[in-house]
Amino acid sequence: MSISPQQTQSPTLDEKQPLDALVQSFASAGGDVAVLLDPNTAKLVVHQNRILRVHSVAGVRIEGAETSTGAEARIIVEPGVRLDRPVHLCFGVLPKEGLQEIVSEFEIGEGAYVRFIAHCSFPAAERVKHVMDAKIRLEPGADMEYTETHYHGPWGGVEVLPVAKIYLARGAIYRSVFKLTDGAAGRVHLDYEAFLDEAAVCELEAKVYGKARDHIYVKESIYLNGRGARGLAKTRIVASDECTSEVVGEIVGAAPEARGHVDCIEILKGKRARASAIPRLVVQDERAKLTHEAAIGSVDKKQVETLMARGLDEEQAVEVVVKGLLR
Repeated sequence: MSISPQQTQSPTLDEKQPLDALVQSFASAGGDVAVLLDPNTAKLVVHQNRILRVHSVAGVRIEGAETSTGAEARIIVEPGVRLDRPVHLCFGVLPKEGLQEIVSEFEIGEGAYVRFIAHCSFPAAERVKHVMDAKIRLEPGADMEYTETHYHGPWGGVEVLPVAKIYLARGAIYRSVFKLTDGAAGRVHLDYEAFLDEAAVCELEAKVYGKARDHIYVKESIYLNGRGARGLAKTRIVASDECTSEVVGEIVGAAPEARGHVDCIEILKGKRARASAIPRLVVQDERAKLTHEAAIGSVDKKQVETLMARGLDEEQAVEVVVKGLLR
């Protein structure tokens, strides 16, 4: 991907309204509004197919370009850079209908450490499609954290389609959390693949609260290709009302001393909710060790009864237990 850097600018008059609304939605999703104005914080803010803010800092270069359906971004962290402040990403579609396609590349240099905090906001969505296509490369010894939080409206009219391919060189560490617990999830189809070299570590975690007729599909695949590579695919799903969820956790152990684990818990809240879990472990080297645990069931009755004894009604108690699982 070749992108010309876009300079940081103050928003024009016609940009102020979507920027202000997106900032408000960003705050509702748990974001710190101050970081969007902080000159010491690297950031990228995209509303539909308009880049409203882009700002690089020493050691981190963010390049962005608008497209007819979204935006392209390239984020480069130089070797050896260790950032104290996280890089903030904000994506959103404010109208009831729209399409946002984000194509991104992350290049994390050797020995660098960086943390990304991403917020995706669709507060009024009735027919909105949000597509993320990411390629992430970590050089030897690099360390990257990526936390993505979604904020949706109550109508369930969002399609969230994130795809990521993650490449970890020797000794690199990658941790990600995808969280969608506010508003109606809509249709979520998450597909992550990670490829690990020697002694690399990858942790993929997804937390989703499905309601009404939401449909949730999570696939996390980790390929342990190098000696001593380690991987964890962890999923927490709550399916209520008529929501359906399916989780596929896949780990391939193709090298000696590789270690991998799939951890999936799905909670059903309602007689019409449906859930399935498919752990897939493939051992291609007899010295690799892979394990899994999966559980599907209802909310723990003892926990509910304990909370009810402290003054909550049943619905409130169930909600507390559910949010505790997803926290």
